[in-house]
Amino acid sequence: MSDFGDPCTRQVMGVIVKHFHAAIKEIEPTYAEWHAAIEFLTDVGHMYNDRRQEFILLSDVLDASMLAEVINDRPHSTGRQPPTFNTVLGPFYLPGAPHYPNNSNICLDEKDEPLLVSGYVKDTEGRPIVGATLDIWQTNEDGFYDLQQRGIQSDLVLRGVFVSEADGHYAFRTSKPRHYPIPSDGPVGKLLGRIGRHPHWAAHIHFIVTVLGYELVTTHIFAPDCPYLREDTVLGVRPALIATIDRLSDADMAKCRGLKAPFLHINWDFILQSTTSVGE
Repeated sequence: MSDFGDPCTRQVMGVIVKHFHAAIKEIEPTYAEWHAAIEFLTDVGHMYNDRRQEFILLSDVLDASMLAEVINDRPHSTGRQPPTFNTVLGPFYLPGAPHYPNNSNICLDEKDEPLLVSGYVKDTEGRPIVGATLDIWQTNEDGFYDLQQRGIQSDLVLRGVFVSEADGHYAFRTSKPRHYPIPSDGPVGKLLGRIGRHPHWAAHIHFIVTVLGYELVTTHIFAPDCPYLREDTVLGVRPALIATIDRLSDADMAKCRGLKAPFLHINWDFILQSTTSVGE
């Protein structure tokens, strides 16, 4: 490869070409098979709009997204607690979700089984972090995001942005997440069918947690009773991200939170690493 151009790009392309050529030599595709591969990638590129990003989905099911997360995950600090693990973003993130005060309900139609999620945002020394933004999104109990069911679900249902309080506390009401299949109408879903892999993503709630001076966290918390925890199609489940869901009968707490007892509850703390501690 030429000595001109950007050194990093040359290095990356050199590695990609080396392994790409090795794969072609091992597979020995026919012209028809090679053309089918080109058509597949073309179809993946065409499956893109404000509701869908098929290349992210392809990266997810090939385990490329999760592998990149593991490689780039923040180094553990010397603090008392390790920072919260990152995991994949997924194809259905939508920026610009509405901002809500703590304890608000993001399940706007209130059709599904109610769930209270609450906890604290802290640093690795256990100190509260005020003003952290928690951008949250999830599916309904049928396993669909609002973007997949426009005209059926309310716009921006099961999405919301919350901010941690002076003591680091946050809380919101939602519904219990459910596992769901990745979209099967596109080239990635059809690929999974051809290789005999199930399409299900383990039940989870998405979070992006950000605040000035700390490393951004993109993560999920997973439902502990999901049958696909061990066979998640995007291989995104980390044991440390599996929540505990309790059924509480505290009538006073339920009334205070705008719920009826008994209700489901997840207690979950997010631990953020200071940007100044990275690499120390």
